[in-house]
Amino acid sequence: MSLDVDPPAPPELEAFDPNEYEDAEVVGETDYRREELEAFLTDGAWERAFEQWTVDVTVDERVFDIMRDLEMFGQFDFFWDSHADRVGYHAPGIPEDWKEREYHPEIDSWHTVSTINASLTELGQTVCEILKAEYIDWETEYEPPDDLPEF
Repeated sequence: MSLDVDPPAPPELEAFDPNEYEDAEVVGETDYRREELEAFLTDGAWERAFEQWTVDVTVDERVFDIMRDLEMFGQFDFFWDSHADRVGYHAPGIPEDWKEREYHPEIDSWHTVSTINASLTELGQTVCEILKAEYIDWETEYEPPDDLPEF
């Protein structure tokens, strides 16, 4: 299934410690290179990733409209993890208490919530892959210790 929609604006990355996220752990250097990553996103990485994501995403236009209404695309965070030589990310999501909070009037089932959350995770991963493969040429500053066992 393919989604035929215009890409939203790339997220504006803010100075935030990724270790504050439940799903991220960054070790070592704390230069997350957000300004450079944001420039890459603006220069085309976001649009390329979004277009690639829309080819196989299981989201229809109704669900995409919910995501856009909630401004979820602008809530992504991307950061450089020099220790792991990768781009890390935090994807937004709909909380478990969405019913009690009346999160959005068009959200009508757990299926919709899980589809949104999973698709945003997939988009985040796609963005990271494109950034790493096509935009980033930074040298990794981490060097493993000399006494690691050989297998």
